[in-house]
Amino acid sequence: LDSPEDAEFIVAKAIRDGVIEAVLDHENGWMKSKDTSDVYATREPQIAFNQRIEFCLDLHNHSVKAMRFPPKSYNKDLESAEDRREREAQDLELAKEMAEEEDDGY
Repeated sequence: LDSPEDAEFIVAKAIRDGVIEAVLDHENGWMKSKDTSDVYATREPQIAFNQRIEFCLDLHNHSVKAMRFPPKSYNKDLESAEDRREREAQDLELAKEMAEEEDDGY
């Protein structure tokens, strides 16, 4: 660095950006860093971990519910039991007619 002012500017920017926790004394030209506390001695990691677990469990529960109940529009496309019986009867009649035609052909 070319001058003490350049160093002071870089340190001030680092403090402003949150890279370091300190106080800058412009008159004396020195920096006093703040005491850093041990984050792991607090409940913050436990709270963050708990929030992540709750999110994952909530996502899982919503996924299970979505798979368990199909959309209501799904039932519209399904044929009723009566319609299915009629279709199967028609298919059976058509198969009999085709079998008779083959027998008559030989």
